Amino acid sequence: MLRRTAIRTLLGTLAVVPAVLAPIAVAAPANAGPRPHWVAAWEASSTQASTDAADCPAHTGLTDQTVRDVLTAATGGDRVRIRLTNVFGTTPLHVGRATLALRGAGADTVPGTTRGVTFHGRRAVTIPAGERIVSDPVRLSVPALHQLAVSVYLPDATGPATQHPRGLQDSYLGAGDATSAGAGGYDTTIDCSLFLDAVDVTAAHRVAGTVVTLGDSITDGTASTRNTDSRWPNGLARRLDARPGRTLSVANAGISGNEILQDRVPVRYGPSALHRLDRDVFEVAGVRDVIVLEGINDIGAASATAEQLIAGDEQLIARAHAHGVRIIGATLTPFGGSNGQYGGDYGTAFGEQQRQALNQWIRTSGAFDGVIDFDRATADPSDPSRLLPAYDSGDHLHPSDAGYRAMADAIDLSLLR
Repeated sequence: MLRRTAIRTLLGTLAVVPAVLAPIAVAAPANAGPRPHWVAAWEASSTQASTDAADCPAHTGLTDQTVRDVLTAATGGDRVRIRLTNVFGTTPLHVGRATLALRGAGADTVPGTTRGVTFHGRRAVTIPAGERIVSDPVRLSVPALHQLAVSVYLPDATGPATQHPRGLQDSYLGAGDATSAGAGGYDTTIDCSLFLDAVDVTAAHRVAGTVVTLGDSITDGTASTRNTDSRWPNGLARRLDARPGRTLSVANAGISGNEILQDRVPVRYGPSALHRLDRDVFEVAGVRDVIVLEGINDIGAASATAEQLIAGDEQLIARAHAHGVRIIGATLTPFGGSNGQYGGDYGTAFGEQQRQALNQWIRTSGAFDGVIDFDRATADPSDPSRLLPAYDSGDHLHPSDAGYRAMADAIDLSLLR
């Protein structure tokens, strides 16, 4: 009850949510000419480093090392820019050099595709603590749904690194400046991205903009097969790319463990959706729509009520509309049976009551600009409080690869403008 009271008190203070993260500094040539048609090809919402991630060196940081972050571009283009981040850094971040290339096998790159990246025309850049920077455009033909390798050399001790944890995608570390090296320059595989939080492309005219998927671990793809792009936003990207005519790119703003209302501990769960909305949605290149799938952790970990979550959703809606962004609500997927592993109110009678009440409001209130019913797409008809067994990864909370495919297939593409 104390947790519920704390959330109620918090909501009373959130009529206007301040921007808690500094705006990005954009590096653009003075003679850039006509404004290009930029869209986000990839996003990884950043969190603070924590000590509980053995598969990621974010807490200790890097010194005289190169990180090669691997990502899949949701759409293609002929010019690329990257966004480096020191949002959660405590000291200035010195970048000695950065490159991007089409990815080959493992840590390797496709020969002839490596491009040096500059910032205001310079190879090296220092990013102040709490800030981000966008690179100058680089000419590189990027096919839709193809993987890129972004390599960043950190010559000095970085301190704790801004990261996206548990990315379900191999990235790599190498000693010294390995930004132009092949696979032999990298000796460590990690399961996080470091210092990189977005890649934008100048897309074909038919790609009108970007849809951002704002969510928690179910959007981040937890329990899906590593290195296979089996998250539901990846499935949505494939469907949109295959759609003839006008379409959208997809930027995944999921953070495992994230909540709508509270900045959850441990810190790798990230700022709340309310606190990161500006950074992770409104500052995304070409954003037109946002799909919101959040609230399961507010219920499970913090015993939030449907009433509290509705108030939080109403703030998300109001802020999206104030920025001219359409916002689509997604119902929460079943979590019956998950209490044994996750505790709290995951899968309890109280938790299920709140989930059902919130889902009913999402479906019927008309508050959102559209609705995606992930609940009905994944529920077991014989017990709607639980995931269909074929869609259950085994923990009764996160979908399997098949469950994530069902979610992507349940989206009516006509909802996306």
